[in-house]
Amino acid sequence: MSLDITTLVERYHTPLYVYDFNNITKRYEELKDAFGGKKSLVAYAVKSNSNLAVIRHLANLGAGADCVSIGEVRRALKAGVKKYKIIFSGVGKKDSEIREALQENILLINLESEAEMKRVEMIAKELNVEARISIRVNPNVDPKTHPYISTGLHENKFGVSLESAKRMYIYAKKSKYLNPVGIHFHIGSQLTELSPITEACGIVADLVRSLDAIGIEIKFFDVGGGLGVTYENETTIRPVDYAKAILSQIKGLDVTILSEPGRYMMANSGIFLTKVLYEKVNGDKRFVIVDGAMNDLLRPSLYSAYHKIEAVQKEGEASLADVVGPVCESGDFLGKDVELPIMNHNDILVVHSAGAYGFTMSSNYNTRGRAAEVAILDGKDYLIRERETFEDQIRLEESCDTSWQN
Repeated sequence: MSLDITTLVERYHTPLYVYDFNNITKRYEELKDAFGGKKSLVAYAVKSNSNLAVIRHLANLGAGADCVSIGEVRRALKAGVKKYKIIFSGVGKKDSEIREALQENILLINLESEAEMKRVEMIAKELNVEARISIRVNPNVDPKTHPYISTGLHENKFGVSLESAKRMYIYAKKSKYLNPVGIHFHIGSQLTELSPITEACGIVADLVRSLDAIGIEIKFFDVGGGLGVTYENETTIRPVDYAKAILSQIKGLDVTILSEPGRYMMANSGIFLTKVLYEKVNGDKRFVIVDGAMNDLLRPSLYSAYHKIEAVQKEGEASLADVVGPVCESGDFLGKDVELPIMNHNDILVVHSAGAYGFTMSSNYNTRGRAAEVAILDGKDYLIRERETFEDQIRLEESCDTSWQN
């Protein structure tokens, strides 16, 4: 991302998220083109970065949306994603969410359990509509990623076994109010090896063939997301190799491939900017204290995730320092043992690879306002979310009746 960071900080202040929309376009087109002339839909995983401008940009490119709450479905619709390109996933859907999704007539609802299927059937019957469904299969494949973002093993909460899935498909086929049009799996995030993806595709494709043999036609083959990106020195999977691996396992099947990239699209399309407040040394330990914190970027505290951190326009001999924020927690850090020169008040640090699961996981902990967000497109900058104020934070509390305390 080529930009004048100092000017952006002067204009929008810190902490600040900045997204390169040209890179988002590039990533989308690389993945879409990898499937060639095959029927496919790239359904962007909204949870990775749910800013309306991001979703709208991808919708204009032709992307769909993978949503895991009715709020994300609403965001997708508001941003212009076509109804027939929206997927509603997630382990726990409330009746009200299912009802609204059915009323909106989106592409399909991904089911995670037999109990959920029965709720969807009941609500579809109440509405007198046919619910297009997909069933999330847990192929029990080790994704070889961080355990917190592994989702395809039996020990994970996601999906159902192959045997349970087959029973569910048979039930759905017989139901007047269920239309089983898809099958779904997602073994985990930040996948950097192709073999688990290939193995999972093969297992699920065999299930599709067995369903076809008993008259259940699957139209959508949803491979989930999870394509890894480079945070430090990871070797990642090329989109063309990813597509070839999937296509090699579904030969003979007349299906539309659904993919649900989020991190792949956004992580390295975004940076997080923060200003230095001051330095301190405790014993032999050096700390660089900044105005960004774990409430702004949680991944380092939550996963011990690595993000490259660099000083802007700063030279000098570097030494190791922990980059920490103002939040009153020992776990409040953006990076540990980072090589940095001596930093002064108002110096700027860039935290790289922050476009995915950055702002969307942020909070108001310690009554801190959430950061502003800025888009860069064709060299121009645009504010796409204003910085949150104290008044924004307390609005829903002040709107309540407090006469009982007087």
